[in-house]
Amino acid sequence: MADDHPPLRASVKRALEEHGFEVCFEAANAADSVAAAERERPDVCVLDVQMPGNGICAAAQIAARLPETAIVMLTVSDSDEDLFAALRAGAQGYLLKDMDPGRLPLALEGVLAGEAALPRALVARVLDEFRTRRRRRRLLLPGGRGCTLTDREWETLEFLAEGLSTAEVAERLLVAPVTVRRHAAAIVKKLNVGDRRSLLQLVRAAETHPPKRTG
Repeated sequence: MADDHPPLRASVKRALEEHGFEVCFEAANAADSVAAAERERPDVCVLDVQMPGNGICAAAQIAARLPETAIVMLTVSDSDEDLFAALRAGAQGYLLKDMDPGRLPLALEGVLAGEAALPRALVARVLDEFRTRRRRRRLLLPGGRGCTLTDREWETLEFLAEGLSTAEVAERLLVAPVTVRRHAAAIVKKLNVGDRRSLLQLVRAAETHPPKRTG
């Protein structure tokens, strides 16, 4: 369990131990939580999103190094950005701190049984995001030429259009910069624009005369 707020850690620990869980480590930052997880190899990690060092980055590292360990985020943040970043990082659950502490052990038992742990409102957002991404995967370019991008290529294109660097896009997507470069190269090839600079020129033109996105 990792959270930089000691009273909350105590409350969560008490709720878990009352339901038969053993809390094998506590941490207050991302680096310590990753190190402790590697040392203790717990069945499940409960991580705060906004603790020092970034809980989502910790989740990504733990998921990569300990694929058998389930990860549940426990946070005050209900933003879509944090939710989807956590799921991309490998979290099986995303719970809000205003929940009844007594429900947390039940949620963790469900995760350990292979279920996802999400409040109903967040489940609706995930489903809506999935449907939206499915609809917008095909881009109709000026002149009627069509182009189909993967979800990750769409994400990469949108971040590049915002002016983010390769390193910044990699941080947002929780991937290596080389992966971002690979996605960008695939987009350039599909759009047949020559290079990334031409790609961004096309994106800026699309902002003025946006091409259609079709299902």
